[in-house]
Amino acid sequence: QCAVVFTHSSGASMHMHQQAYRRPLQTAQTSVLSRPCVQASRRSQLSAVSSVTSADLLVGMGAKASLPTILPMGVAGAGVIVAAATLDAWSRRELPKVHLPDDATAAAWHARVINSCPSLLKQYEPVPFLTNGHVETIYGARMRHHPDIAYDRECMIMEDGGTVALDWKTVADQAQALPLDAPVLILLPGLTGGSHDSYVMYAAKRAASRGMRAVVFNGRGTADSPVTTPQYYSASFTGDMREVVGLVKKRFPKAHHLAAGWSLGANILVRYLGEEGLAGRDPPLTAAVSLCNPFDLTISNANFAIGFNRIYDLNLANGLKKIHAKHAGVWEGVGGKFKADEVPTCKTIRQFDAAITINNFGPGDGRGAGQNGRTGDSWPDVDAYYAGSSSALSIPHVRVPLLCLSALDDPIAPKEAIPYQALSANPLTALITTPCGGHLGWCSGDDGPRHHPWSDPCMIEWLEGVVNNVAGPFDQQSKASDSKHPDHRVAVAASATLHRS
Repeated sequence: QCAVVFTHSSGASMHMHQQAYRRPLQTAQTSVLSRPCVQASRRSQLSAVSSVTSADLLVGMGAKASLPTILPMGVAGAGVIVAAATLDAWSRRELPKVHLPDDATAAAWHARVINSCPSLLKQYEPVPFLTNGHVETIYGARMRHHPDIAYDRECMIMEDGGTVALDWKTVADQAQALPLDAPVLILLPGLTGGSHDSYVMYAAKRAASRGMRAVVFNGRGTADSPVTTPQYYSASFTGDMREVVGLVKKRFPKAHHLAAGWSLGANILVRYLGEEGLAGRDPPLTAAVSLCNPFDLTISNANFAIGFNRIYDLNLANGLKKIHAKHAGVWEGVGGKFKADEVPTCKTIRQFDAAITINNFGPGDGRGAGQNGRTGDSWPDVDAYYAGSSSALSIPHVRVPLLCLSALDDPIAPKEAIPYQALSANPLTALITTPCGGHLGWCSGDDGPRHHPWSDPCMIEWLEGVVNNVAGPFDQQSKASDSKHPDHRVAVAASATLHRS
């Protein structure tokens, strides 16, 4: 048993005793907000492979050759493979492609911010053997080192009675406690992901090292967060994000409020920003970053049916099933269109969405139809859900600086789904693409391939650049500042990769 801080969206806190939520990989335990609750353990390493030479394999298969003859052949063959992989990676090196808005003033502002990011001005250098999108995706998910990091968990009760878990990066040394006006960075993991995932942990750690207050927004049921109502999360539902941002802004009113999302988290983040802009509300954040965003869910879901991508679909569906299995009791006796009894047999995300998701949410989600952003309607079918929940539809309405990072070989968020035209038409959005990276991989960079993803310093540097140029792309002050940084303007003019989409 342990104490948990439950915070209502109104700001009130209630202490309740709950069973400790055991995280995947044993990366967290629930705790009182003021005490560290997570000492993230490193992912256990793969067992050492027995030493077997090429000669041993050949002899074992009955090959008639002497060891002195076989060994040089094995060494030479390995050398050829390494050389070929190195040459392949070297041939794919290039500067990240930066797609600027059509508006000239906005393009100049974005270029100045990007030119303040050292990581975006260097060549993207793929790692040998990791130039295939599938390989890099799997390597990043399975082989990336898990850093030591601690979180303080806060369970936030939403307006509808549901609960989300906010994991705040712990400050171990109170002497290094952040000031109240330190920038707050809200992190939104991908589908079935959470604060225990390595890419999230590294982002929180890097943000903290730059003086940011990092908090991971774990969706309902993810990262062992409690489920208190028969509702999870979806690509269309932005009500929880709206309440989380409201809490953060109320708690830290003098801070810059930032956000970054990966995959489904990126889709939710962009939809939220678009809905706020469409409603004519004040910009809710200073800036945001979208990473590996699927953008068009119809295209992205159809992509799951192609070749090896079926493995990702099955794996993610299994993740959703595991989450549901822990909380299946919440759905007992719930009427309506729910098909909870079909969840155990779901083999694809689409099947899970048909059984649960489309009956939890509807076309009006997040558009201000009630305090929690719910209308009570459901989607008529899965196809309508995918078509209507795509964040590409929200790009024209985004009213805060937004950077989108995508890998062109991403097997889960395919390049065909990137809304190039909509991004170039919005003066507040910029797109950066890399030739390789896979999905949530980006194993290149100074700390690659087993530590910080390449995207981490890019994200943090860009957010800092926006904060330092917070006047915005249409403010005259941003034009005047060009004269103070002539080297940036030269870099923009000389770079062939900075171009309008």
